[in-house]
Amino acid sequence: MLKNLEAQPADALLALIKMHAADHRADKIDLGVGVYRTNSGATPVFRAIKKAEQVLVNEQDSKSYLGPEGDTGFVSALMPYIFGEDATMKGRLEGMQTPGGTGAVRLAVALADQAGVRQIHMGVPSWPNHVQILKDVGVEAVTFDHANPDGTANVDAVLGAIRAAGTGGAVLLHGCCHNPTGIDYTAADWDAIADAFAEHGSLPILDIAYQGLGHGLDEDVAGVRRVLAAVPEALICYSCDKNFGLYRDRVGAFYMMAERSDQLSAIASNANALARANWSMPPDHGGAAVRTVLRDERLTKEWLDELDEMRARMRRVRARLAAADGKVPGLGLAALGKQNGLFAMLPLDKDQITRLREDHGIYMAGSGRINVAGLHEGNTPKFIAALADVIGSAG
Repeated sequence: MLKNLEAQPADALLALIKMHAADHRADKIDLGVGVYRTNSGATPVFRAIKKAEQVLVNEQDSKSYLGPEGDTGFVSALMPYIFGEDATMKGRLEGMQTPGGTGAVRLAVALADQAGVRQIHMGVPSWPNHVQILKDVGVEAVTFDHANPDGTANVDAVLGAIRAAGTGGAVLLHGCCHNPTGIDYTAADWDAIADAFAEHGSLPILDIAYQGLGHGLDEDVAGVRRVLAAVPEALICYSCDKNFGLYRDRVGAFYMMAERSDQLSAIASNANALARANWSMPPDHGGAAVRTVLRDERLTKEWLDELDEMRARMRRVRARLAAADGKVPGLGLAALGKQNGLFAMLPLDKDQITRLREDHGIYMAGSGRINVAGLHEGNTPKFIAALADVIGSAG
């Protein structure tokens, strides 16, 4: 039967990684892979995580199964950072560990489908795997434009999607540091979004993959908290891969908020059954390391300091790009200074992106998405000059 399978297109980002690795130019720039990088191009293990892992080596006495819900201590330790001081949401919140934020999104979509949701509205462009997950589960993706041409969020479009979804549909939103545009909703936008959810009854699915990498831990989830305060139920997907640097350990969490606490048991039982069928039990090590960090005041402080360093560096990169706006007319670099997180979108065509790669050794996704963490004070001038070259040639 396997001969009936048709070859699938190769992953474009993996192909880009191979091309970058094969390029021997010393001044090449990698803006493709979606991981944080230091000025030297490294993606280091957090110091706090290293110390937590040593604690686990010394003290962990078993690697027996934990069950489909995973490390409940890890799930609980994250809650105050995501949901605030009233982390229990008056008993209306239940959570479980997942294999990365991807596992959490997969679980949210599957649970929504099991609850009767047949359409999920989402802004585009979005993280490419969102659509793939919806397609694989069998839920229809209904799209709307996330961004305006001026580099701001299209709040009218999301409000329209919430109205259109109504009581039988769901709307998937990024909590902060939107991937791939970097364009987030303002506080006023989130107020309008929360009111629309409350009025029209659609189910919020909130994907939080970059908390702490925008403006701060509380600032980056203020909109999420505003929505949760306004609605009776919601599904929340969370990733520790970026803000703890645990990419390959696949560390995520999934939370379910119900209208009443007595509904949680049935909802969680469905989530557990879906998890059991998908991955049985999540990997433990990364979640245990996060739990260890968050239960130790000194390690927590060290983690927060490291997160502050990362955020500050990316804001400096964005400021440099915004300051160069006049050197590359028409590209809208000024807007990047107001956006958040690892990513931004540049309005470049495929020929220009190819020229950046072939003529200048600058590697970026074919969509125009760049990872701003691939830039630093030393290589930003080269990047700006290369942009001016390809834009000028096109003109």
